[in-house]
Amino acid sequence: MSGTDHQTSETAATLGMLATPALLLDEHRLDRNLARLSSRLAERGVVLRPHMKTAKSIDVARRAYPSGSGPITVSTLAEADYFARHGFRDMTYAVGLAPHTAERAMRLRKADVDLKVLLDSPEQARMLGAAGRAAGVTPTAFIEIDCDGHRGGLTANNPKLIAVAVALGEAGVKLAGVLTHAGESYSLFTPEALVTAAENERAVAVAAAEALRAAGHQCAIVSVGSTPTAHFAEDLTGVTEMRAGVYMFFDLVMHGVGVCTTEDIAISVLATVIGTKSEKGWILVDAGWMALSRDRGTAAQRVDQGYGLVCDVAGKVYPDLIVSQASQEHGILAIRPGSSGALPDLPIGAKVRILPNHACATASQHELYNVVSAGSDAIHARWPRMRGW
Repeated sequence: MSGTDHQTSETAATLGMLATPALLLDEHRLDRNLARLSSRLAERGVVLRPHMKTAKSIDVARRAYPSGSGPITVSTLAEADYFARHGFRDMTYAVGLAPHTAERAMRLRKADVDLKVLLDSPEQARMLGAAGRAAGVTPTAFIEIDCDGHRGGLTANNPKLIAVAVALGEAGVKLAGVLTHAGESYSLFTPEALVTAAENERAVAVAAAEALRAAGHQCAIVSVGSTPTAHFAEDLTGVTEMRAGVYMFFDLVMHGVGVCTTEDIAISVLATVIGTKSEKGWILVDAGWMALSRDRGTAAQRVDQGYGLVCDVAGKVYPDLIVSQASQEHGILAIRPGSSGALPDLPIGAKVRILPNHACATASQHELYNVVSAGSDAIHARWPRMRGW
């Protein structure tokens, strides 16, 4: 195969040789993002429990823990299986429990994985206790706390909070503590609002823990976390651990929230120009929603980035050039509405990088990361991603 032939992600040596669309990961940006949050929480004496739902990669996890296998959060039991096979033992499964997931989680505990699960009802507590007895293990569970109405969980003053703790004890389940997620922080965009959201997340979680303790229940762990609040929390008194996931890569939604710059976004999709429609102001590329995902998370923000923001092959942003439309395998590049910018001259065969709206959703469309470094065309590693539930 000649040096000008396009090759698969498993064989290509340079971006110029890589068949597109393909997922790229900038190793320097990844390491910088990891260090930023790790040092911030270390200064505040709070344990960081990274959420691996974004990366789904042992190679990324090893960058977060270069000398060990520290605590992690997972969003699927397939992730728990995968990371357990690679030596990780301290995990939180941060999704509400169902009968089949309770049974599967207890099989992992029987295999010496300290997997803590999440629930918010006496029914789930009894179900988990039964699964633990069937497996011959003692389950450990968090009670989910609702701090902002974003999803599941109980409010800190809900009488059912104590009822769930009682049900856990009666079912033979150890109470690990309380866990909350300030998911509504994703809809904010000012530092003041993010600081307020972080304080509310902390205060609600601590209040729930104190209510449990006052009722005679042990509550060792107070777990909070979202990428925005992790970066804007000023006071973490009473919090023992922080969970965050997309901070590893960042994305355009986080940019719109105000947590990062575009220079912090570590993943992108490499695409090739396959046509032009000058009369419409379009450039066509071979990356549609199958490569970028259908996520339109920036549509509700102050700046709508379409299906992604377009950069040159070196990663420099083209001003106001977005993926304005996407079909299954086609992306249409156009200048953002209202901009006076000009469409760049990109001939057929030219390559571009597209920054994602939602790193988790975009990465999930691909089998592996082509690892690159700033200023280099070389692909110097390929890191597989796990998939499934």
